[in-house]
Amino acid sequence: MLPRHRINALLDPGTPFLEIGQLVGEGMYDGAAPSAGLITGIGIVAGRPCMIMANDATVKGGTYYPLTIKKQIRAQAVARENALSCIYLVDSGGAFLPLQEEIFPDENHFGRIFRNIAEMSSLGIKQIAAVMGACTAGGAYIPAMCDETVIVKGNGTIYLGGPQLVQAATGEVVDAQTLGGADVHTRLSGVADHYAHDDLHALATVRDIVARPGPVAMATPPLAPVPPLYDPSELYGLIPANPKQPLSAREVLARVMDGSEIQLYRERYGTSLICGTGAIGGYPVGVLINDGVLFSESAQKAANFIELCSQSGIPLLFLHNISGFMVGVSYEQGGIAKDGAKMVNAVSTARVPKFSVVIGGSYGAGAYAMCGRAFGPRLMAMWPNARTSVMGGEQAAMVLALVRQEQLARQGQVLSADEVEAFKQPIREHYAASSSAVHAASRLWVDAVLDPADTRAWLTMGLALAAGSPRQDTRFGVFRM
Repeated sequence: MLPRHRINALLDPGTPFLEIGQLVGEGMYDGAAPSAGLITGIGIVAGRPCMIMANDATVKGGTYYPLTIKKQIRAQAVARENALSCIYLVDSGGAFLPLQEEIFPDENHFGRIFRNIAEMSSLGIKQIAAVMGACTAGGAYIPAMCDETVIVKGNGTIYLGGPQLVQAATGEVVDAQTLGGADVHTRLSGVADHYAHDDLHALATVRDIVARPGPVAMATPPLAPVPPLYDPSELYGLIPANPKQPLSAREVLARVMDGSEIQLYRERYGTSLICGTGAIGGYPVGVLINDGVLFSESAQKAANFIELCSQSGIPLLFLHNISGFMVGVSYEQGGIAKDGAKMVNAVSTARVPKFSVVIGGSYGAGAYAMCGRAFGPRLMAMWPNARTSVMGGEQAAMVLALVRQEQLARQGQVLSADEVEAFKQPIREHYAASSSAVHAASRLWVDAVLDPADTRAWLTMGLALAAGSPRQDTRFGVFRM
């Protein structure tokens, strides 16, 4: 079976699959590694949400590229945060040897996958492997370290060194099944626990393991879910063709929130950032959405709002459409850096579940303050129109052109208007290409490129998973006054 067929057969019929990192590797590795050769996502198995990680042997034999490892570690992090059982559908040739120095030795390289398996098992989070194809070299430790392992007759193999390596190292000539097949590992070595006759038998065995008595991670909504008063498909018409035109924050909320309702916090203060509480899919949530550039007042309001939500255990949703913090002499003298730091501090240390969706732009320190990737959102996505970079392409071109002009002026040279434009154009083009949603998703800076009309459903599943995970206490750092 192909990997997506395996996943479909494993999931409960008619249930969703929340895929993470589908576009990873897009446009990279000369196009040789679509989806980085690994499919990861959250699905319902035997009534329980699980993190599923399936190697794709049609992509370079399921070998691990650097982004394959990054993707699997990301999936494990999501599983740990939400206490999700992990199911590894193994069909992999191990590390992609030409890139070994980017795969093998460092802190978040291949070994981190095995460490994560051990640590999650110690936390009582089930680790289950189904070996449905090759499982070679370091990859053999995935099934060997899992709580329980199933192996498929005739196809599944587990060995630290394959037949070629064994012959090179010892002179022994042996075939794959004799070296590490299902019969060997269920009858002689004890590396695997369950003998499966085919893929469907293996998947049925995995379902039986998941179905054993234990905690159910997905909590039912505490409130009655109410659809918005306005059709979410109308979000398409709200997105301006020109990204420099504003996107109405209130119109977006009216198509995302339950009943199109939100109780606003400090509605008349710091109005460039809208904060408020409501529900999505019946799950309470505190929302922060940009409606302009961030000022000191906006940042202070956000920090207070995050404190209140953390005190009440309310998850936070950040909807990005932000060019950054306001700049200028009066704002710097007024302490905007200090006020922005309050917001970043609150975002960093809040231990309620956090979710981020980039619906427009997300630039510079504004991206950080709105809970960008580095600040631990449980899930993060971008709409197809969204952009993210350290600053806008036009601003970057202008800044670099000014720097270049200052350098040349010290040498007594002057650039003409045409030369300045020629200098700026490749910078604009580079920023346009590297700030797109697909570019961000290909590098796993975000988990998904999200259809705007699916935003509610995507967030509802994330909030449901978060509601069933252990609650953590928040301890804020020092706020500079």
